[in-house]
Amino acid sequence: MPKISETDLILNKDGSVYHLNLLPKHLSDIIITVGDPGRVYRVSEHFDDIEFEMNKREYITQVGTYKGKRITVISTGMGTDNIEILLTELDALVNIDLKTRELKSKKKKLKIIRIGTSGALQDDVPLDSHLVTDYAVGLDNLMSFYNLEMNEFEEEIANDLYKKAKLPIVPYVIKGSEMLREQFGEGMIVGNTVTTPGFYAPQGRALRTSIKYPALLEELNYYHNKSSDFWLTNFEMETAGYYGMARLLGHEVLSVNAIIANRVKNKFSKDPNKVIDALIKKILDRI
Repeated sequence: MPKISETDLILNKDGSVYHLNLLPKHLSDIIITVGDPGRVYRVSEHFDDIEFEMNKREYITQVGTYKGKRITVISTGMGTDNIEILLTELDALVNIDLKTRELKSKKKKLKIIRIGTSGALQDDVPLDSHLVTDYAVGLDNLMSFYNLEMNEFEEEIANDLYKKAKLPIVPYVIKGSEMLREQFGEGMIVGNTVTTPGFYAPQGRALRTSIKYPALLEELNYYHNKSSDFWLTNFEMETAGYYGMARLLGHEVLSVNAIIANRVKNKFSKDPNKVIDALIKKILDRI
């Protein structure tokens, strides 16, 4: 196989990957990711020590130990476009020889836990609860540029949801890591998460603009695939990108969510930081 070109895989002068500014030695066995750059420090404040920090755009990385276990935590910013960059460059760090620009013969499987915030789509998903995503439903167009394969069930849900919920596009539907869910998801609500390409109109919010799909929230709330008892529980802006890229690249990825809003009840958490911090500590203790 030919070498990967300098414009396809861009490296910095120190040999690190372009956006993350990381080298292979900066990755731990399990990587924690967060959207908000400020949340990196809320994870690392629990660390016993910090051995490395890198600040590059919205990608802030810290590497340290928690109860003797080495952990890398990285922020991504918002949106699946950032997740594509993150997963592609993390994969390059472990599965491409950065010096020869050739693919390694033996592939490494990364383990990544996304800790994020989310809004509930159902009455019975309590405010301030923790939810682990089983299936992610992508309303963004990221996977339109990849040859992503869905299984028969995922295809069924995607097409059924497109028709019944009157969506603007056929979504992609991807299951997360069952292995990581067994390790990290105990006691959490198990849900199916909708990933949107924006925070306002794509999630049914209207401030000063008229929106094209004013019934979107209602359609997502009511959608139910009876044959599989499949409901949509919450939405945010990254999970489907994680799950899609994980399947394409062969990695184990799981999304866990702090439910800080209930969109059906129009309620927002009184103390969202408390909910998020509790989720961070829960994940750290399960590594």
